[in-house]
Amino acid sequence: MSSTRHGTSIGNSDDEENEDTAQILGRRIWRIFPYVRPYRRRATVGIATNMFARIFDLVPFIFIGFAVDYYSGTPSGGRLGNFRVFLDENLLNLISDDQALSYGILIFLGFVGLAIFQGVSDYCWQTLGYMVQHDLRLDATRSLIRMEASYYDLRQTGVLMSVLSSDVNQLEDVISDSSTSIIRIFTTFITAFFILMLMSWKLTAVLFGPLVLIFPMVYLFSTRVQRKYRKQRESTGGINAVLENVISGISVVQAYNAQEWETTRVANESEGYRDQAIGASLDRNRFIPGLYSVAGIVYGLLVSVGGWLMKEGDISTGAFVTFLLIMTRLSMPLFIFGMLVNQLQRGEAAARRVFAMVDLEPSIVDKADASALEGPIETIEFNDVHFTYPGTDTAVLNGISFNVGQGGFLGVMGHTGAGKSTILKLILRYYEPDSGEVLVNGRNILDITLESVREQMGFVSQDPFLFYGSVRDNVVYSRDASEDEIEMALHLAGADEFVVDMENGIDTLVGDRGVMLSGGQRARISLARALLMKPSLLILDEASSALDAETERRIQSNLLGTGESRTTIAVAHRLSTIRNADEILSMVDGAIVERGTHDILVTNDGVYSSQWAIQTGALEEE
Repeated sequence: MSSTRHGTSIGNSDDEENEDTAQILGRRIWRIFPYVRPYRRRATVGIATNMFARIFDLVPFIFIGFAVDYYSGTPSGGRLGNFRVFLDENLLNLISDDQALSYGILIFLGFVGLAIFQGVSDYCWQTLGYMVQHDLRLDATRSLIRMEASYYDLRQTGVLMSVLSSDVNQLEDVISDSSTSIIRIFTTFITAFFILMLMSWKLTAVLFGPLVLIFPMVYLFSTRVQRKYRKQRESTGGINAVLENVISGISVVQAYNAQEWETTRVANESEGYRDQAIGASLDRNRFIPGLYSVAGIVYGLLVSVGGWLMKEGDISTGAFVTFLLIMTRLSMPLFIFGMLVNQLQRGEAAARRVFAMVDLEPSIVDKADASALEGPIETIEFNDVHFTYPGTDTAVLNGISFNVGQGGFLGVMGHTGAGKSTILKLILRYYEPDSGEVLVNGRNILDITLESVREQMGFVSQDPFLFYGSVRDNVVYSRDASEDEIEMALHLAGADEFVVDMENGIDTLVGDRGVMLSGGQRARISLARALLMKPSLLILDEASSALDAETERRIQSNLLGTGESRTTIAVAHRLSTIRNADEILSMVDGAIVERGTHDILVTNDGVYSSQWAIQTGALEEE
């Protein structure tokens, strides 16, 4: 999904499709490495120890070749023959009088060195991977939570979670596994080439010559499979999104006997992932046999040409044994190379999605010259405000104007879609008006920093969200508060009466999204959370819709009795919620059609009067 408002998208684009045909690994995956920079000392140690491990992995084979020549009583040829003479005349005597035992000890020490350096290398790269994974996930999360609320309107939670979990984990594998594989392949081939050249350049040419066939194979594999891996990663997000929906809405699923329908929906998403995975697997398994074929060619030539060279006296038996043993070590990097390309392709697909999230830029930000709000919110004013939701053509607000002073109570009513909640979203700066002004204390809200103005607001939505945790966790939420302050907030919200009867009182767990509580209880906990902030502006969006009339009356009494300086703006369908408001706005299709107190509006033959009659049963009585 592309967006011009929010930077790079977390989805497909034509540019990305074109990139796939022109690049092997693209440019995204390389953006991981700046995250390594803070841990460059650990990375340096990991590189050095991995290189030493590869050297110690091959050096014992030299000693095995020397031992074979020693047992057969033949000199070792090539430039390394001089090294054997040095060992025989100097070092081996220091180890043991028995040269056979000395060679055995040297071989053992070689593997000890391999074990030590490999262990240190694995620790460095694994821990480095975890550190980079943490930093990447944190950066992506920071970018995500900075986005305005409107960003999430058309995005599935499961897709976003897939990026933060599986895609970030895939990039951790690139650091901890792919990086070590690259070093292993490079160092092994360089070291092997150096050692074997010193023994016999002819047989070295036979050994390394066919390996050039791998490069066109890698290119063909990479260009074919990259797009499939990207689509596979995207399909993972789709599956997660559907499953998250099903699990969150399981009560609705069961109430409508929709189990089979939801199973089919999951199956459709899973089939997309399956087909992309099968396609990528098919291309991968076309590539792997090619590697086996190259390895077979190398082994065949090595044995044939090596036997002939040994017969001609160009190389010793021990040198030929060393060649064969080192070839076994070269075979592993060959197949690691195949898996490496496969893993890097997966990493490229993940990197596109992760860094698209990291690069997100909110469209609603503080202006360069914005300043903090000093003191409480004393007045809120709308001055000829017009607004249309992004991506739509229908105006939601048409020339809205009103003002509410400190300590005032403004009520807003109207049919569904009239624009009531949109007014609240503009005050909270989830959106910005197309034209007109929203004024706070006489200043354009766009000239005030977001943090400072929201710090003075308490907000309760019609679908109050509770986090997994206790009642206390949800009331205090990100703040420090004394027990007295918490108790007062619960009392004002009318929540103390049921909290005290709960099994563990205020420390009772509410379940995921507050499922252990009723709708009315969640509403009161959410109100307590807002009141704990001691806001100068309290915003209520159908906050009392889940409350019974008696509870609503009691809460209103609490709020009115303690909020002389607190301004309240309430949106409500149930008119009893806003009956006591200082002014009530009646809205139709984004416009204010009437305004006044309850007593004035109820006598008019308008929208408010009609709704009041319906809700109080007056029409039925007539």
